[in-house]
Amino acid sequence: MTWIIVAAAAGLVFGALLGIIITNQRTRKSADRVKNKSEQIMLNARNEALKIKEQADKDRSKHQEDLKELEGSLRRREESIDRRSEILEKDRSGLIGKEKEIEAIRIEMKEIAQKRKDEVVKISKMKREEARDLLLREVEKEYEEDILSKIRQYKDALKETSEIEARKILSTAIARYASEVASEHTTMSVSLPSEEMKGRIIGKEGRNIQVFEKVSGVDLIIDDTPDTVLISSFDPVRRYIAKVALEKLISDGRINPSRIEEVVEKVKTETQKEIKEAGEKAVAEIGVTGFHPDLIKIIGSLKYRTSYGQNILEHSLEVARVASMLAGEIGADVNVVKKASLLHDVGKAVSHEVEGAHHHISGDIAKRFGVSPNVIHAAVAHHDDIEAKTVEALVVRAADAISGARPGARRESFENYIQRLTELENIANDFKGVEKTFAIQAGREIRVIVTPEEITDIEAAKLSKDIAKKIEESLQYPGVIKVNVIRETRNVEYAK
Repeated sequence: MTWIIVAAAAGLVFGALLGIIITNQRTRKSADRVKNKSEQIMLNARNEALKIKEQADKDRSKHQEDLKELEGSLRRREESIDRRSEILEKDRSGLIGKEKEIEAIRIEMKEIAQKRKDEVVKISKMKREEARDLLLREVEKEYEEDILSKIRQYKDALKETSEIEARKILSTAIARYASEVASEHTTMSVSLPSEEMKGRIIGKEGRNIQVFEKVSGVDLIIDDTPDTVLISSFDPVRRYIAKVALEKLISDGRINPSRIEEVVEKVKTETQKEIKEAGEKAVAEIGVTGFHPDLIKIIGSLKYRTSYGQNILEHSLEVARVASMLAGEIGADVNVVKKASLLHDVGKAVSHEVEGAHHHISGDIAKRFGVSPNVIHAAVAHHDDIEAKTVEALVVRAADAISGARPGARRESFENYIQRLTELENIANDFKGVEKTFAIQAGREIRVIVTPEEITDIEAAKLSKDIAKKIEESLQYPGVIKVNVIRETRNVEYAK
């Protein structure tokens, strides 16, 4: 019995030892697997880090190459700008030198004229005025070629530097802005479905037409014109309201005093809303801010105003677009020229109610709504009676001329067109020495041919300025008129 117990105890001990041994073996195998897996993860991480580092090195190298290329481009541009500045400085120095030469010649001529004048007065005992005229003619004749040569040199040098830049700026701006050549035509007539509708518009004892004219502020002209009623009023907004209201009444068929009042009031409210929306749309389209809401309404009312057949709101928007492009080209304040362009003709919205030139009225309106002085000056200086003292004012003036003078922008009656061309030719024909005068290019140029025996080259240059000045004083015209004086000598001989 004892040995059985001993054997059992030994078996238990052996089993326990065997279990411990097996457990230790499993633990070592598990640890080995964990160790191997950790080593594999570390290896993978190390490989990934190497890849990331290689990619970062490549990106850094590419970035450095891009920076080098950009630095080279900037360096080349700086060199180009430096070269251009040097050329411009040389040209400016050359012009200054030519101006000094011309001034020296003028001083020399004055000294010679004074000496000759004193001698002639002393010898011939002429009157001082007679001697002066004689000497001036002699000096002018003696130095005519030198004066003309210097003038030509100065003009050529000035044209080389100024005309190229001016044409480049204007052509760039005009090329960037291309709009349809169209002018808005305002109609004063309303079509009727039948002649019977005229009687319904007039109403019993004329009550309908009287109420309509009273509430709309227009005159209805009902004559023998078939199926047509004419609307007459000096106010374009009233004309528009009356036209829309009358069309609504005709379409509805119910025409009586109470209905007329209701429809006209409704159309007035809708029109005011349209005016506000038109002003807000114009301001948003150009991209300006800070205008008073009432000023925006006045801008919107330009939608119903025309000048030479050109819609004023569309003209103002066009001027703003062209002016902003010109300002961008020459480095002027784009925001100022945009605001000034929108406001330059705003006085035409109330010019039928307020006395004075429209650009002066524009300035008063802008002041009333707190517009800045530099914007106001740029807006009102688009006509010659106010001197343009800023670059922005000159830009707005140029853009206004471009918009108004381009072909098709404005229209005028055939009779007015013929009368203007005739007056243009008559102005030049009144000057002494003019042989023939031709108005060409739809009145944008006047070509004056002079008698060479009566007019010298110097006098021809002066004549062109005198004719241009008289045109400015005597005529009203859109755009710019070129005065071209031609003097030529022809020698004819016959071989017999």
